[in-house]
Amino acid sequence: MTKFSASFKEKSSFKAADMLHRKTINYNISKYNAVVPLGKKQFSDLEFAREKAKSIKWKALETLDVQLERFEKQFIARGGKVIWAENADQACEAILKICREKGCKTLVKSKSMVTEEIHLNDFMEKHGIESVETDLGEYIQQLDNEPPYHIVTPAMHKSKEDVARVFHEHLDTPLDLSPEEMTLVAREKLRKKYTDAEIGVTGANFIISETGSIAVTENEGNARLSASWPKTHIVITGIEKVIPSLQDLALFWPLLSTFGTGQQLTVYNSIISGPKQSREENGPDEMYVILLDNGRTNVMQDPVARESLYCIRCGACLNACPVYKNIGGHSYETTYSGPIGSVITPNLKDMGEWKHLSHASSLCGNCTEVCAVKINLHELLLHNRREAVRTGRGEMLEKIAWAAWQQGMLHRAVMNLGNAKIKNWMVNRMFKGWTNTRADLQFPEKSFNQLWKEKMEAEKA
Repeated sequence: MTKFSASFKEKSSFKAADMLHRKTINYNISKYNAVVPLGKKQFSDLEFAREKAKSIKWKALETLDVQLERFEKQFIARGGKVIWAENADQACEAILKICREKGCKTLVKSKSMVTEEIHLNDFMEKHGIESVETDLGEYIQQLDNEPPYHIVTPAMHKSKEDVARVFHEHLDTPLDLSPEEMTLVAREKLRKKYTDAEIGVTGANFIISETGSIAVTENEGNARLSASWPKTHIVITGIEKVIPSLQDLALFWPLLSTFGTGQQLTVYNSIISGPKQSREENGPDEMYVILLDNGRTNVMQDPVARESLYCIRCGACLNACPVYKNIGGHSYETTYSGPIGSVITPNLKDMGEWKHLSHASSLCGNCTEVCAVKINLHELLLHNRREAVRTGRGEMLEKIAWAAWQQGMLHRAVMNLGNAKIKNWMVNRMFKGWTNTRADLQFPEKSFNQLWKEKMEAEKA
């Protein structure tokens, strides 16, 4: 058992028994479940829309090298600069270099799970640069010194009372503020950060190769401020976010909105194709796009696991997963949690150390049913399990147990060996994972096979 596996089991066991947590999550997800069916009504043929989106992502990833080079050429033609980062260290160093060139002391961030993936905030802090989250949920989490809990709703596990406590402790506000009042407090604090920041950092929901553009969708307007107010705009995005055509947004934006929040379309949708042009009055003087690999090409090499890169980060699979709803986002100890996190994390990082996440599933298939782009998530979880065993990363005790089980299944005489007491001891004492949370199994004195044989012999006699 790896340290990550042991920590996961400990944290998930603790969180699963936390009834207050379960109540808060079920309440927040119930709000999501109430509006998503309404948003889906905008599609005359939802299944066709999902299939088409999956086909577009398939095309984009099968021609990824061509798509990315096309994006780079178009983006550079409008005055932008492209940086290719093989891993998190290269991405962070590239951002630090730009910050030093610009004399940056404060940068504002928005709409970027990738910056969580590379731990940019910690890196900037070590080098004396303030990195401020401007998404309200992310801002709350940053104040409380916690990572995001959910891909779309970073503070989903917090009630309004929890948020009031965080604001009281860190911003010295009264404990009885309403959600509206807390939002106004956050707005006042963050507006000052925008005017102070020399650099704005955002992610990208999509990279459009045809036009050399990045597309950002949001509900608060803070991404637009982060992208336009500072003199320098840095976009950091995974290479898998590419889509071929601007027209594809007509499908992907509504899908992302509906499956992410239940809206027909989010409030702010921006297409950014480079720095401020000579005929434009607003926007950054310089714009960089950092295209991050960080294990994604490793996933691309597996023709089965490659499908996981179709993900558009809507978070629907998290909201549907019974495991996620019980153990919460932080138990996973990864940037991407829930079913999609359990699929991609072992491939982005190390299968040997993270294979336990692919076992944290009931295999009910609900994640696949709700996926906006029809990723076969439950099948990919099984694929990860097979790969862990095939590449010799399985646990030794598990290998022995399955080898014994195989012999038992192949040879009836082996299954009939021993009396009920021996079988009870074997199952209930050796395989403690089952009996830790369940009653002991009690085998009958004779198996059905033995009873049937005796019956047939008695009839012959």
